[in-house]
Amino acid sequence: MSAKNEKRVLKHAAMQIGAGGSAGFVEVCIMHPLDLVKTRFQIQTTRISVNVADDPHYYRSIADCFRKMYRHEGFLSFWKGILPPIFVETPKKALKFFTFEQYKQFFLFGSKTATPLTFSLAGLGAGLTEAVLVNPFEVVKVEMQANRLKSTQMPSTWAVTKSIVRSQGLLGLNKGVTSTMGRNGVFNMVYFGFYHSVKGVFPEAKDPRLEFTRRFTIGLVSGFLGSVANIPFDVAKSRIQGPQPVPRQIKYKGMLKTIGIVYKEEGFFALYKGFVPKVLRLGPGGAILMVIYEYTHAFLKRTFPD
Repeated sequence: MSAKNEKRVLKHAAMQIGAGGSAGFVEVCIMHPLDLVKTRFQIQTTRISVNVADDPHYYRSIADCFRKMYRHEGFLSFWKGILPPIFVETPKKALKFFTFEQYKQFFLFGSKTATPLTFSLAGLGAGLTEAVLVNPFEVVKVEMQANRLKSTQMPSTWAVTKSIVRSQGLLGLNKGVTSTMGRNGVFNMVYFGFYHSVKGVFPEAKDPRLEFTRRFTIGLVSGFLGSVANIPFDVAKSRIQGPQPVPRQIKYKGMLKTIGIVYKEEGFFALYKGFVPKVLRLGPGGAILMVIYEYTHAFLKRTFPD
C-alpha cells in the first residue's frame, strides 16, 4: 500500500470512528431514562401482594415506574448509571461502526457489492466485538440502575466499581459476558442487516426533509426489530448482572441456564419483561444513532475530501 493510500485509509477510519462516537454520545444522553426503566422491569420478579400499588419498589407500568422513581428517588434518578454508558458509548459506537465497515469487506464473499447477508454478518461481527468491550461498563451500570436510593445518596461510579471488584474480583466485571454478546450480536445483525438492505430498496429523496424522514423511519423499524429479536438475551443479562434474589446465593449464572430458569418459574412472557421501554428506547434510539452517524460522516467527508 502506497503512503497516499495508507493516509486515505486512516482518514476514512478516523471519520467512521468520529461519526460513530458522536452518534453514540447523543443517543445515550437522550434515551438513558428508558434504558433504566427497562432494567428495573427486567430485574423485577413476579410478586403477589395486596399492597403492590403502595410498594415504591414494584412497578406496574412505565408510567408507574417513572412516577414512583420521581417521588421516592428524585428527578436525577432517571439518569442513574449514565456515566458508564457515556464513558463507553462514544468508543463503543465508534468501534461498532468502524468494525462494521471492516467486517463488511470481509463478508462480501467475492461479490462486488454488499448483499443483505453481508450486512447481517458484518452487523453480527460488530455486535460481538463491541460486547467484549462494553460488558464491564454494563455490569457497573446495571448495579447502579438497580439501586433504589435517592440520586443524592447514590455511591459514585468509581465506588460501585471498587465494590464489585472487592466482593467478586476482577472477573466480577465480566459476569454475563455471553449474554451481552448474545444481546449485542443478535441486535446488530438485525439492525444493520435490515437498515442497509431496505435502504437500498427505497431510492434517495431529493428533498432533504423527505430524505431525513426516509432514513429515520428505516432506522426506527430496524431498532424495533432488533429489540424484538434480542430481548430474551437482555433479560438474562440483567438477571445475571443485577442483584440476586437471595443475597450471597448465585441463582442466575450462564445465559441459557438463566433463560431456562426465567421461562420455567415465570413463563414465556417473562423473557420479554421490559419490552415496551426497550422498544421505546432502541426504536427511536436506533433511528437517532444511524441518522446522526450518516449525516456526521457525510459532513466529515465534505470537510476533509480525498
